[in-house]
Amino acid sequence: MIKVSNEELLFAIDEKPDTMYVWHSKFEDRFQDHTHLKGQLTYVEGGVIFLYTKEKSYFLPARHYVWIPAGVEHHLQHRFHAAIVRNIYFDTFTDDENPFYKQIGIYPVNNLLLEMFLFSERWNGNISPGTKEYDFLNTLKNILPVVSQHPLPIALPTTENERLRPVLRYIATNLSQDTMSLESVGKATSFSTRTLSRLFQSALNVSFFQYLKLARMIKAMEKLLESDATISEIAYSVGYNSISSFSNTFFKMVGKRPSEFKELKQSSLSSLNLV
Repeated sequence: MIKVSNEELLFAIDEKPDTMYVWHSKFEDRFQDHTHLKGQLTYVEGGVIFLYTKEKSYFLPARHYVWIPAGVEHHLQHRFHAAIVRNIYFDTFTDDENPFYKQIGIYPVNNLLLEMFLFSERWNGNISPGTKEYDFLNTLKNILPVVSQHPLPIALPTTENERLRPVLRYIATNLSQDTMSLESVGKATSFSTRTLSRLFQSALNVSFFQYLKLARMIKAMEKLLESDATISEIAYSVGYNSISSFSNTFFKMVGKRPSEFKELKQSSLSSLNLV
């Protein structure tokens, strides 16, 4: 297999605006922040990844795909091993026909989409208009808004505010503290509660407590898919001393019970014929 540099690959993806571009790889996180002239669909078989933009970080769990609109600066990062990453870059000629193509979204993969993703594995590189391969990929793009109407409703705001970033790091490394509060975090990071509260609202546009809840749920999602810990162990590890409270909060924010979400791990393995 001929190896190409990051720059060569990025150039190849956007070199021909009228083509679709297919790229299957063991890793997509070889890039730092970058943009594409084409819309990007990424599906990971096995493992989980995080999508980072200037405004938010997104958790992409098993049996979900991410849609990244053309022109959005981003990078993807694997926290764990992934069997293969399927990337399809679509031309933008029909993007104005549906608002779906203009916003980032994490969506569940139903059986129809899964079969179409797997079918595309026989292709790599540019897919030109007028070919059966292009027609297939165009059909895939056209059905996305129809079958993807319920995005995963959770993302963590990010910021480049130098004052707040140490606070966010502190929260991330201390999620297991069930007594974490605005007061305790302020004391640990040398902020008054009033200043810290205002900083969250001004830099992230969410309250401290909303941010903490989001951070805990995303960490819980990660552990549910990438560890063999029980649901009760995971609940305690992200700061909940009540299993029912954890389960109810998870359901309200993710749309599934923790037990249902954990089953996505098995579904992902099944798609790889590993079970």
